[in-house]
Amino acid sequence: MDSRPLGTTGFDVSEIALGTWQLGGSWGSVTNDEAYDAIEAALDAGIDFLDTADVYGDGDSERRIGDVLADRDDDVTVATKAGRRLDPHEADGYNRENLERFVYRSRDNLGVDSLDLVQLHCPPREVYYQPEVFDALSELRDAGKIDHYGVSVEKVEEGLKAIEYDGVETVQIIFNPLRQRPAELFFREAARRNVGVIVRVPLASGLLTGALSADAEFAENDHRNFNRHGEAFDVGETFAGIPFEDGLEAADSIQEVVPEGVSLAQFTLRWILSFDAVSTVIPGSKTPEHIRDNVAAASLPPLSADQFERVEEVYNAYAREHVHHRW
Repeated sequence: MDSRPLGTTGFDVSEIALGTWQLGGSWGSVTNDEAYDAIEAALDAGIDFLDTADVYGDGDSERRIGDVLADRDDDVTVATKAGRRLDPHEADGYNRENLERFVYRSRDNLGVDSLDLVQLHCPPREVYYQPEVFDALSELRDAGKIDHYGVSVEKVEEGLKAIEYDGVETVQIIFNPLRQRPAELFFREAARRNVGVIVRVPLASGLLTGALSADAEFAENDHRNFNRHGEAFDVGETFAGIPFEDGLEAADSIQEVVPEGVSLAQFTLRWILSFDAVSTVIPGSKTPEHIRDNVAAASLPPLSADQFERVEEVYNAYAREHVHHRW
């Protein structure tokens, strides 16, 4: 699997990485052994970038990553996130004291002296207009508590604002065939400023795996159940914000141009990697087999012009009206 530079961090990271939200919570229950097996499978398959957050399972995801890495000698970059532990989750809480507290807790969870990359975890919009927040992150970096920092955003506009700060080296953003707006302006600006782009929710919470149907049922503690309409957090995090039924129809339509022997998930990941501004993609899975299948997507041949055109047609028909101007 090829690597790509992660902005100005100095890290070269695998094109396919592993998102570990599902190894902590909000995707149904997962045991330690299941989580360890998934992380091990990712590392064995060539993944060297893991994305987590301090709120995934109240730290379980970070701790599980730390446990696995402690027993291995891999050269792995671990990105975590901070801010969502605030209650209430308000802009005023993004101050030096709280950020330092979150960073110290993540260091303990991961068992490291300095965090490779810390990302503000989809903070309120006002945070992007508070330079003192980014000054605090710079101070933590200068103190040797974190090596680099970035942001995870909900909206394109937030990403564009964030990269005005010199210290922001990465932006994590939702991008997939059902959420295409970042490719219009944000990718161009990120590339111009040499900012690393981490793509999350690449498979639209499973819609773009082809494995879901209209009668799919999700566990009570799975966000695809409890956040279907944005009851718990931004609805754009669940099924990429597109109504479930429309998403199923869109997935079926894209499937029509997926080559034989290639899964819809692999096709989707290959489509995302076609954009040069993308540094890495972080699909999540609890299943070693799925993780290995995701990695295989990086080796697929480039998509054809006809395939790109079909994906654009599907976006315009099923997704654009729901998501384009919202995120």
